[in-house]
Amino acid sequence: MASGGGVFEVTADGNLVFSKKAQGRFPDDEEVLGPLRDLKDGS
Repeated sequence: MASGGGVFEVTADGNLVFSKKAQGRFPDDEEVLGPLRDLKDGS
């Protein structure tokens, strides 16, 4: 199936957590969930 090449970015509180455009792939779960937990916990 062909991809449309869309941009997939995850941000939280104005911070970029993951960018498919920059990495050239979709994230693993922990690449998104880990930083979100850190932001939630204030780390």
